[in-house]
Amino acid sequence: MKDGLGNVQSVLLLGGTSEIGLAIAHRLLGPRHASVVLAGRDQPGLKAAAQVLRDHGAGRVETIEFDALDTAGHDRVLEEAHRLVGDLDVVIVAFGLLGDQATDEAGGGGALLLASVNYVGSVSVCLAAARRLRAQGHGTIVVLSSVAGERVRKANYIYGSSKAGLDGFAQGLGDALQGSGVTVLIVRPGFVATKMTEGMTPPPLSTTADRVALATDQALRHGREMVWVPGALRYVMSVARHLPRPVFRRLKM
Repeated sequence: MKDGLGNVQSVLLLGGTSEIGLAIAHRLLGPRHASVVLAGRDQPGLKAAAQVLRDHGAGRVETIEFDALDTAGHDRVLEEAHRLVGDLDVVIVAFGLLGDQATDEAGGGGALLLASVNYVGSVSVCLAAARRLRAQGHGTIVVLSSVAGERVRKANYIYGSSKAGLDGFAQGLGDALQGSGVTVLIVRPGFVATKMTEGMTPPPLSTTADRVALATDQALRHGREMVWVPGALRYVMSVARHLPRPVFRRLKM
C-alpha cells in the first residue's frame, strides 16, 4: 500500500522490457525504494532490466514469466507477483506490438497477432489485475494507450484500432471499478522515441519515455484517470476527432 506521502511501494510491470514501462517504474521507485516485479518473455532482457533498477535504488526486483497470448495463465501471473512482493500498488500494462502496416495488410497473420496481443491480451490481463487489486482493496492499473487510438488514421489503422479498442475497454473498466478502491489511469502518449520507433521520422509533438514517465507519476499522485503526453495533444485530437471523414482522410498525419 502507498505510504502516507503517496509514495508507491510495489509495482508490477507487464511487458518488463518496455522502455516506457521501465521509465515509469524507475520514476516510481521514490524514497521508499519500491519493490518491482518485471513480467515478460525475454528472460535475459528482464534480468538486465532488473539489475538496472537495482542499481537505481529499487528495494527488491523480481522477474517472472508472462505471455500476453497465454490468457489462461494471466491470473497465475498476478498471484505470483503478489506472492513475491505482497499487495500491488501499481500494475503497468506496457506490452504491445507496433507492426508494419504494409506487411500486415498483405496477409500472413501479422494483423491478427497484433490485435491479439494489443487488445485481447491486454483485456485479459487487465481483468486479472482488477480481480487481484479488488481482493486487496486498493491499487491502480496503468494502461499505456496511444493517441493513435483517439481517431484511427489510415496510415496505421491496424495498430490504431487495437489501441482504440484497448482505450475504450480501459475507460469502461475504470467506471466499473468505481467504489472498489481500485482505479485505472489511461496514458495517451503521442509518438515516443524508443527502440520500437527507431528509424521512423518523429512527427510534431513527439515525446520521450522519460517524459511519459514523469507525466504518469504526476497523474498517479493527483488521482487522475487520464493523461496526454504531451498535454497539447489533447487539444489537437479534440479538433481531429470532430473533422468530417472526407477532410480527415486528406490529412497527412
